Amino acid sequence: MKKISLILVVLVIFSALVHADYRITRGPEVGEIYFIGPTVTQPTAIYHSTDFGETVTCMDSTLNTNIGFMSISADLTSGVLYGSTMGEALYISYDYGQEGSWIFRTGGISLRLLSGRTEGHIYNKSSEHSENYGVDFIQHSGNGYFGILKAVEIDAQEDVGYDLVRQYSVNDSLWLLISYDDFENFDIRHSFNWYSVFDYSLSRGAEAGELYLMKSAHYGDGSMVRELWFSNDYGENWVFKNHLLSNKIVGGRQPGELFVLADYRQLMGEIAHIYIYHSLDYGETFTVYHPFSYGEEPYYSDFTVNVTEGSAPLTIQFSDLSGGDIQTWEWDFDLDGIVDSYEQNPEHTYQDTGFYSVRLRIYGDIYEDGYIKTDYIHVTNGSGIDNYELQITNYELNNYPNPFNPNTTISFSLPKESKIELSVYNIKGQKVKTLVKDDFESGKHSVIWYGKDTNKKRCSSGIYFYQLKVDGKSKAIKKCLLLK
Repeated sequence: MKKISLILVVLVIFSALVHADYRITRGPEVGEIYFIGPTVTQPTAIYHSTDFGETVTCMDSTLNTNIGFMSISADLTSGVLYGSTMGEALYISYDYGQEGSWIFRTGGISLRLLSGRTEGHIYNKSSEHSENYGVDFIQHSGNGYFGILKAVEIDAQEDVGYDLVRQYSVNDSLWLLISYDDFENFDIRHSFNWYSVFDYSLSRGAEAGELYLMKSAHYGDGSMVRELWFSNDYGENWVFKNHLLSNKIVGGRQPGELFVLADYRQLMGEIAHIYIYHSLDYGETFTVYHPFSYGEEPYYSDFTVNVTEGSAPLTIQFSDLSGGDIQTWEWDFDLDGIVDSYEQNPEHTYQDTGFYSVRLRIYGDIYEDGYIKTDYIHVTNGSGIDNYELQITNYELNNYPNPFNPNTTISFSLPKESKIELSVYNIKGQKVKTLVKDDFESGKHSVIWYGKDTNKKRCSSGIYFYQLKVDGKSKAIKKCLLLK
């Protein structure tokens, strides 16, 4: 069995300042969207569409020189649009973002603008919100918040909101925090065993409890990874939906609706294109609109296959869907860094069971691009279960009692003999104590934590996290509460 996955050390991280999902926003009407995209002469302009992106109107092409908006968010009031700059300035337009209609509101506003559920409401991250079109802001307490913010969104349900956070000292985990009282108090809703250095964005769906999550990064050679995940139970459980060509997303006003903005400005502006992908089935399939084009076809890497799953040996026909004047194709069928084929539409047979990530890099005369689809091919042994890793979705990590004082028993199950590391972290992400680091047989095991740190000092009361690593990989993280 072979499983090829992303290697952290070869990743180059996106800028933490620009979160691409804030460059497209839903309007108050069905089919209405605003977004920032290129023009013939400028890299950024505000566009408005009322027909799902099939046709667009350029509202303001002076942004690059006059204001420099990095994010936008539409109000529920028709025609009202907010914009924020890299300099943390908030502007408002009462005329659909039309040139000359922008009014300066205030400073100290981040790029993470969130449109509200009521006319005149706008959120500045989870820290504050305005109920009068950005004139005044109400501060939020944020009790229970910890870590460093990666993404933020409010729910379609009143008073519910989310923060996705990471910790400085925990590089392979993220926590989704949920608030039920408009960011006054937070609880942990879900933990992800994902690298914290990836770029993440959140966008709410049309119904209460619906949440889209984009996970994206790129390799040192520029190859992109973009995964769309979805939850319909307030972030408790997540389902992978699709690999996307862009991480600029926003949920729509209809059930299952999602918009994706893919914009290209290449070769010093000689190529400029805008594509809007519209889905009504939660991002599984899309209708593609191409409302703006200038120059030759843009360069981008994309591909598909005839089948993504089957028993070994599994023969796959790969089909190139890339754009641009391409001279060379480089296929890596198992993401091991070795080029396996230079054909445009190659065929490959997988002999071993497992999940395989696939990379395609394309080369034109003066432009190149790459795209990775993670765990794209699944090869089984014919029974549908190629080994215990597919059967075990977690390691039954729990502690009892919880809350506890003075000690608690942490239990876990192993599908096979493994190297185990069980550690405790405080709410700041600092390691308090490594409880055990040793080889364990398969089966159920338990370890007692006596509420003390590495120096055998009694820990203060509060929230702690315990993490189970199996053979060097994080498998589960749980929360416990130490009482006085």
